[in-house]
Amino acid sequence: MDGSERDGGATPGAPELSDRDAELVEELLAGSHRALARVITRIEDRAGGHRAIVSALHEHTGGADVIGITGSPGAGKSTLVDKLAAAYRERGDTVGVVAVDPSSPYTGGAVLGDRIRMGSNVGDMDVFFRSMSARGQLGGLSMATADAVKALDAFGKDAVIVETVGAGQNEVDVVRTADTVAVLVQPGSGDDVQTLKAGILEIGDVFVVNKADMDGAERTLAELEEMVHRREGPTKGLETGHHGFDAPEHPDDPEGSDGSDHSDGAGDGEGDEAEEAPPEWTPKVLRTVANTGEGVEELIGAFDAHAAHLRESGEIEETKRRRYAEEIRTLVRSDVGALAAGEIERRGGIDRLAESVRKRETDPYSVAAEVVAPIVDCVEADGE
Repeated sequence: MDGSERDGGATPGAPELSDRDAELVEELLAGSHRALARVITRIEDRAGGHRAIVSALHEHTGGADVIGITGSPGAGKSTLVDKLAAAYRERGDTVGVVAVDPSSPYTGGAVLGDRIRMGSNVGDMDVFFRSMSARGQLGGLSMATADAVKALDAFGKDAVIVETVGAGQNEVDVVRTADTVAVLVQPGSGDDVQTLKAGILEIGDVFVVNKADMDGAERTLAELEEMVHRREGPTKGLETGHHGFDAPEHPDDPEGSDGSDHSDGAGDGEGDEAEEAPPEWTPKVLRTVANTGEGVEELIGAFDAHAAHLRESGEIEETKRRRYAEEIRTLVRSDVGALAAGEIERRGGIDRLAESVRKRETDPYSVAAEVVAPIVDCVEADGE
């Protein structure tokens, strides 16, 4: 089957980089902001050759601290990201920001993309800001966003901040891109805290009560502290692990998904020649007032501490393996889906197939089997 036109010109096998795109990659790696902008545009549009570009950039990634900022609409994410970028610049770091906005139902573009943001960093070439469309993804992040982060990382940005739409519990998609995740909650938002209890709690490395000068801030801080305490208490080791990925089914299981001992350390070391496992990260609960910058330095300190924890514990490597595994699955599902969609069109389109099912001439299972059969044949032939 010919898949040369799927997903912006992707072809089976390793992507091939054209001479023109190779020059574009070289310019990006040499520090050209214009080339960086062009690459991210290609990535967002899923234009022909974008996969080869991202593949070429991959070996140059791994130097940036990637931070996800998530939370419900109205929590002040954009203002806080603006202040964070300014604070990073003050200490000499370069910054990339990917702000994932809601998708236009008509164009798929970012409906908030033209609004004025990052006011504290206007004119600073070492702060690269890009507003991108969520492209209908419930969690606010598409594959394009993850690829844009790679471009910023390869460019040499010290910190890359991903600000997400804020789609409630589905926001867990942010963990596929970020090393450190901050969840923002505004004071008095009892419903938001209940949402956290429903599942997003597991992805947060830092919890932030923004607009902490408002009434109800202390109560919200106390509620978050209690939630974190419960997470680290009786059920410690039974949660879904760092960033919601798989963890051992029992806290004393030494063969956990990160290869470390998840026990609480009591009685460790007796008869065990292995080094004692480093302590697990306890999520921080902080307060900020983004409008004034209050608490921003403390928040960056928490980000730095978490990054150091990931490196010192070795957890960062396991986190990357899990992330890449999920990325591979996503790409494979996308490619196979595109192949199947092409086969459906060759058979007259989905409406004709559905009509055949409606007339009882066939059934959905038989249609699916017929559509997938050529793909199966190709896979089996390659395996022989």
